[in-house]
Amino acid sequence: MIHYHGLPITPATAAVRAISGGHAFVSFRHADQLTIAIEAAQSFAVDNGAFSAWVSGTPVTDWTSFYAWVNDIHKYPNFDFACIPDVIDGDEDANDALLNDWPWRLSAPHIGAPVWHLHESLDRLERLAANWPRICLGSSGEFTKIGTARWWNRMAEAMDIICNESGQPNTKIHGLRMLNPEVFTRFPFSSADSTNIAQNIGIDSAWKGTYTPPTKEARAAIMRERIESQQSSPLWIRSLSPIQLSIDLVGEML
Repeated sequence: MIHYHGLPITPATAAVRAISGGHAFVSFRHADQLTIAIEAAQSFAVDNGAFSAWVSGTPVTDWTSFYAWVNDIHKYPNFDFACIPDVIDGDEDANDALLNDWPWRLSAPHIGAPVWHLHESLDRLERLAANWPRICLGSSGEFTKIGTARWWNRMAEAMDIICNESGQPNTKIHGLRMLNPEVFTRFPFSSADSTNIAQNIGIDSAWKGTYTPPTKEARAAIMRERIESQQSSPLWIRSLSPIQLSIDLVGEML
């Protein structure tokens, strides 16, 4: 699988250590280090920034500038794909409308990947998986927090839709914010991303002991190696995932 490390990472020298010869994930809202991704990474993908905008309370309503940005950068040879604009916690009609607005929907569908939000219907997921060469899975609604019992169960339902009876995915799957070995090793992901390195190399209290790496560059290299030493599962195997019924779910079934 492809391990995409989210930018920006400061300092820039640490960003280079994190993605050099590897893979970068660049957000439209924080594209300061796009040049580093283009020049240092083996490949890069771009996020539309909808999640960051949603968290900040200023959701995007006009995607014209994002379309122009993708038009400029998708011609680079190490460009992989862009996350098609989406409405976090929005309804399916709103998100389908954004798919229809995507400039490359018919001419070059590989340029973009639609986002299926876990709170959306499985029918929409099945439709996206059947019509797009790659889809992104985004945690949302009651499944926003990755790793809860509800989240694992919903992901299992999604895998049952996306994968055939042999456990092989019918389309490439990208896990948004899912570059955690405890997560991606359980699913047949083609790729996943996270800002784990960016968030943790500057937390001095998290790096203690006799052999504490002295620089952020060294920390970035260590974290990258630990993450990339593991791969996604080649198949969807339900029995290998920590699917369980929470107390709330059991109550709903009674």
